[in-house]
Amino acid sequence: MAHTELNLRERRTIEDMLNAKIPVRELAAQIGRQVSTIYRDIKRNRYADEDLPELNGYYGVVAQRAAVQRRARRRKLVRLVGLRKAVIKQLKEGWSPEQIAGRLLFEGQTVHVSHETIYAYIYSSDGQSKELARYLPNRRKKRRPHHSRRSRGLVFPPDRSIHERPDYVDTRETFGEWEGDLMIFERAQGKMNVASLVERKTRFAVLFRNNDRSTTHLMDKLMTVMEPLPQTARKSITFDRGIEFRNWRKLKPGIGTEAWFCDPQAPWQKGSAENLNKRARRYLPRDAPVSALSNRDMKSI
Repeated sequence: MAHTELNLRERRTIEDMLNAKIPVRELAAQIGRQVSTIYRDIKRNRYADEDLPELNGYYGVVAQRAAVQRRARRRKLVRLVGLRKAVIKQLKEGWSPEQIAGRLLFEGQTVHVSHETIYAYIYSSDGQSKELARYLPNRRKKRRPHHSRRSRGLVFPPDRSIHERPDYVDTRETFGEWEGDLMIFERAQGKMNVASLVERKTRFAVLFRNNDRSTTHLMDKLMTVMEPLPQTARKSITFDRGIEFRNWRKLKPGIGTEAWFCDPQAPWQKGSAENLNKRARRYLPRDAPVSALSNRDMKSI
């Protein structure tokens, strides 16, 4: 049986047969479609009117229009050349789909797109031909199914939300409140990456190289870098919710530093770190030879 999208003729046939009280299983057999395909189309494209419930039902023309509109939304990055170029440019600069979508919405752009639409385009035939998946932080060629994704609610609990962070941190009037982020590079560089730290008041920045992206290695290296500072100069760090920061609990007992986290899909809440990474990408593109970088190289960026 076919697995392609239903067409208008088939949807009109479904409407007529439903009105004739023909069972869906028999209906599916007559038009050569799977039963699940028919049920799914009826559920997704059924007309509903709260004011006139007597009009509720399945109409072939209405169902076709709803399906076309849904495909148009999904294909926004195909239709809108300017938006597509902007998204691809930011992907190549190291932004995640969540960051790109969130930034467009935050800046009040007239045209914006959800991170799910960006992922769909990346893993579409068009996106695969451009090898866009290699610019993602995890660089997977195929997207992991939704049901296999682990919940991060326990990893980054509500009491560590940026909204629970002391108000004085927002004013940038005190020294010692930092923002942290990670810069990922091409697969040829292996697991090497560059971590960035920015002090919120002075914008003093620190970049350091990691030979491993694991959260244990990253947090150990981060504590080694920050430990020489006085306690008052390393009071807190605000991260996004990347899995590389999931061992944040080591910071408080290790160097006395609190950890806070941005909202999901809102990395702009740590704008200083984002801006630093964006500037650093001029000197550290994704194909940069990270293994050859020394501490002196980092300081000169």
